[in-house]
Amino acid sequence: MIIKSPSRLHLTLIDMNGSYGRIDGGIGLTIKDPNFVLYGEPAEKGITVDFKDNTQFNDVIRNECVSKITSAAQKVIDHFDIDEGFYFRVDKAYLPHSGLGSGTQMGLSTGKLIAEHIGAYSNGYSLGEIIGRGGTSGIGVFSFDFGGFIVDGGHSLKSKSSFLPSSASQAKPPQLLAHYDFPDDWEILLVILDSKNTVNGQKEVNIFQDYCPVPKNEVEQTSHIIFMNMIPFLLERDLPAFGHSIDEIQKRGFKNVEVSLQSQQIRDLTDKLREIGAYGVGMSSFGPTVYSVFDKNNKHIVEEIKEYVGNRGIVLTTKAQNYGHEIQK
Repeated sequence: MIIKSPSRLHLTLIDMNGSYGRIDGGIGLTIKDPNFVLYGEPAEKGITVDFKDNTQFNDVIRNECVSKITSAAQKVIDHFDIDEGFYFRVDKAYLPHSGLGSGTQMGLSTGKLIAEHIGAYSNGYSLGEIIGRGGTSGIGVFSFDFGGFIVDGGHSLKSKSSFLPSSASQAKPPQLLAHYDFPDDWEILLVILDSKNTVNGQKEVNIFQDYCPVPKNEVEQTSHIIFMNMIPFLLERDLPAFGHSIDEIQKRGFKNVEVSLQSQQIRDLTDKLREIGAYGVGMSSFGPTVYSVFDKNNKHIVEEIKEYVGNRGIVLTTKAQNYGHEIQK
């Protein structure tokens, strides 16, 4: 059995203040490429993780795959009290800690293959509870299930009382508020600069603890931009206005915190993209992935930014994926 799951852009967390009784909340976009492809089959005992083509994966990707797949598999095996092992083969994977949500897709894909094998009902939400994903943002969980442009409702302070990233939170995944198809004629530019300034583990926990709560007025402004600008402009297919909303979000709330902690080369990159005509420029999660949405009217930005980046990183184009994971039995 083979599963293919998408990646996602995390546009922003909505409320990292909590004055109104809830925290977190998020908006994000499911994208087709890069993606994660995993083969799985039962084994007599133990958990084995192999790779289809060893030359395709560097040590960082290999180590992260082994860690995330093994951890998720063991949790799902324990949850369902399964008396057998599993063999997994990674056919395709992408760079971890790059802002594209690889860890969640690895874990959910692993859990889904096991659940399918034993005939147990599962979805991204239920698997997220089992393996401990979605405790802050639900974008990865709902991208796995539904794809498209996603809004989640965060957590009540009754269920989560402190500011923590998903990797350190024990909360259940949030509720899905909205799911919209993204226009097929809007393309997505991704720029991933080579960076050692990745944010994960204790470093990420410390940032949440040190910078939250963010100012209440910035949360209010972010919420207004999302629900009265970004989403209506998406539904009206007004790309320049939608892009402007992306720009405005970068200046406020927790997204402004994430942006402010980036290196000068990331700041220069975002400035360059705006300079050459990008409708809007955002950073996914803590980066280093920077994104913009474009169409035929400003597609020149792709070649211009490739020339600007040179050998300092990866530039690729993709599209939104308006559906979730796929399974081939």
